[in-house]
Amino acid sequence: MRGVDLAAEAGELVAVIGPNGAGKTTLLSILAGISKADAGNVEVPGKVGWVPQQAALYRRLTVEENLLLFARLEKHPDPRGSVDEMLELTGLEERRAEVVARLSGGNQQRINIAIGLLARPAALLLDEPSVGLDPRQRARLWEFIGGLAGDHGTTVIFSTHDIQEAERYGGRMLVLADGEALFDGSAGELREAVRSEAPEAADRDFETAFVSFLHHRGH
Repeated sequence: MRGVDLAAEAGELVAVIGPNGAGKTTLLSILAGISKADAGNVEVPGKVGWVPQQAALYRRLTVEENLLLFARLEKHPDPRGSVDEMLELTGLEERRAEVVARLSGGNQQRINIAIGLLARPAALLLDEPSVGLDPRQRARLWEFIGGLAGDHGTTVIFSTHDIQEAERYGGRMLVLADGEALFDGSAGELREAVRSEAPEAADRDFETAFVSFLHHRGH
């Protein structure tokens, strides 16, 4: 990673976007403390929740059994109380006794996020959380994630390949390419950057404008 400087406020939704190999997952894993940065510092006023793209679930266990297992691994003083709290927060109370393998992709992703929330993090990091979900599941997932930020003040930083998704749900966008930060700002500010650097793409759809922006930056 080169020249990446990211500061996020409580309750902020930050989308990390860029082409394949841009460094999106690497950045999130560094912020999560899973990977070490070559230089620089990571400061978080509280705990960080990490939700990888591949759900870390035991498919033969029930929803409740999965959450209870991870609550015990987190050494919660009251594991069952924590599980009840997460089931209520994620709207999975009625699914608690269901085997994970029988649930939809959207509900499995909710469990994955619930595991990330067990530590009661100040910041939640999501690596492409909507991959493989149908439009209805995706809408429900983002409604839930938006509630975490808006109602609970959780800082949410997520990566995505879906530029329209980033524009719709990210209050801020961090554009990466080849491990370098090219842009940090709102969707409107990115459009202004496109208008100044690639005026021929300014009136096109956001995805086309974004690709033109990368091209003009040499990526």
